[in-house]
Amino acid sequence: MKELVRKLAGQMGLTQAQARECLQHVLDGIVDSLLTERHIRLGTFGSFEVKTRKGRTARNPRTGAKLDIPPRAVATWKPGLEVRERIAQLAQVPPQGAVAPPDTGAPPAGDQP
Repeated sequence: MKELVRKLAGQMGLTQAQARECLQHVLDGIVDSLLTERHIRLGTFGSFEVKTRKGRTARNPRTGAKLDIPPRAVATWKPGLEVRERIAQLAQVPPQGAVAPPDTGAPPAGDQP
């Protein structure tokens, strides 16, 4: 969240504390909508939805005993078309856990004459 707060503060001319507070209000609003409406669409970013995961029977790997896992609510996210298209344009997929470099708007180094 730190990186997003820094980027937001720089783009909006806010202090990081102000940007963090704004971002927290947005996130709280998303959670509130999920709790009351079970669904929220965020423009081209995508939509979040609360779904119910079915109960199931599992097995304890140490003892082999069967466990009943009850149904539960989970939050899901479906990316919007713009997000899917932009991700599909990634020339190189970074390894899992790696942090992607910030988008500077400049063309990649290999594209310069």
